[in-house]
Amino acid sequence: MYRTIVFAGMALLMGACSSIPLVQKNAREAHLFESKDFTAAVFTNNIEGPAVYHDSLFVVNLDQDGTIAYVDTGGKAQVYLTLPQGSTGNAIRFDPKGNMYIADFTGHNVLMVDRSKKVSVLCHNPQFNQPNDLCRSHYGYIIASDPNWKDTTGQLWRVEPDGKFYLLAQNMGTTNGVCLSPDEKTLYVNESVQKKVWAYDIDTMGNINNKRLFTSFTDYGLDGMHCDKKGNLYVCRHGKGMIAIFNPEGELIREVPLNGKLCSNLIFGGRDGKTVYVTLQDRHNMERFRTDTPGAEWP
Repeated sequence: MYRTIVFAGMALLMGACSSIPLVQKNAREAHLFESKDFTAAVFTNNIEGPAVYHDSLFVVNLDQDGTIAYVDTGGKAQVYLTLPQGSTGNAIRFDPKGNMYIADFTGHNVLMVDRSKKVSVLCHNPQFNQPNDLCRSHYGYIIASDPNWKDTTGQLWRVEPDGKFYLLAQNMGTTNGVCLSPDEKTLYVNESVQKKVWAYDIDTMGNINNKRLFTSFTDYGLDGMHCDKKGNLYVCRHGKGMIAIFNPEGELIREVPLNGKLCSNLIFGGRDGKTVYVTLQDRHNMERFRTDTPGAEWP
């Protein structure tokens, strides 16, 4: 999530133009990478955290903050559950059994919701600024970004299946989007205000090292990210209304324009994993576009 306090401070940057060229589409790709509205404007301005379990789509904050929505294939949203008072979802992830994990940024928790919709606290960490985005490894651990928007700083945490938490990195910029490469050997983390995307080596235990700059920008902000199965990284350009797509070498290969400007997160889904769903804070809705490669987490 890209917090309003930061967006206001960056308003002067909105008119800047990226100098990175767009890759032109050929005729075969004409139907791909064209974003269209998917849902009505029924979410709050904290719409975030799209996630899929098989081909079912879930999103946070329908009608009011603190709700989790199920969105059907026609784009109709309904409340799936309401979180306990004091909790607000920001990101959602699933494990193979269908348990839902939620970054609760107001309660300083990572919540778990089982298939019966029972909500429990997997991890309460008083050291959290606010858990923002999550990614989950098939080894079972969760990586959580933890920005401090007021101070434009951030941290990075690992949460184990038993709820124990470990600080992986501190004194970063405003940590926001996090995701793993398809082989789960690289962890990507972006810093919204600093407009940087970092890459780390990550092992099977969730330990990180070899931090290096993957890419950086001179304008707008950054929010949610995901990889496709080829290892291409899709980055929400918050404020620009664009999804920037990079190959594993850090080269921009495409930009996908959206109808809204404040894109907060994205997920791959649909029957074949080639539909990208994007949450838009300014339009309180979701858009979607087709891509040529399924998401990294797709079977």
